[in-house]
Parts: sequence; structure tokens; C-alpha cells
Amino acid sequence: MKTLQFKTNINCGGCIKAVTPTLNQEAGAGNWQVDTANPNKILTVTSDTLTADQIVQAVAKAGFAIQTA
Repeated sequence: MKTLQFKTNINCGGCIKAVTPTLNQEAGAGNWQVDTANPNKILTVTSDTLTADQIVQAVAKAGFAIQTA
């Protein structure tokens, strides 16, 4: 299992709620989290199969800024 981290602008509970369906579909519930206390709003995804590009595309499609950490 690999862990990928990204800087995002997912900065509150409402943002997390908005991106949850997309990330649950792509990564699976329980395989991702956002550290909103971190200034860079770090999204951490754990997956065997997803690539960084797939995660970036999914989060961007949900309307949030994202870049590799």
C-alpha cells in the first residue's frame, strides 16, 4: 500500500463534505483524510492502485485546487 500526499484548498468541514463522494468513489471510504489544521491542507490518500494523477484529476473535478506535496 502506498501513501500519497497533496496540498489542497480543502479547508473546512463543508469542503470535506463536498469532496467526500468523489474521494470515496476513487480511493474508498477510510483510505483518505484531509489535515485542515495544516496550513497546506494536506490530503493523504492510501491506495495500492491509484496514481497521483488520478487523485489530482478527481479532486480538481470536484472543484478544488490540488498539487503534489
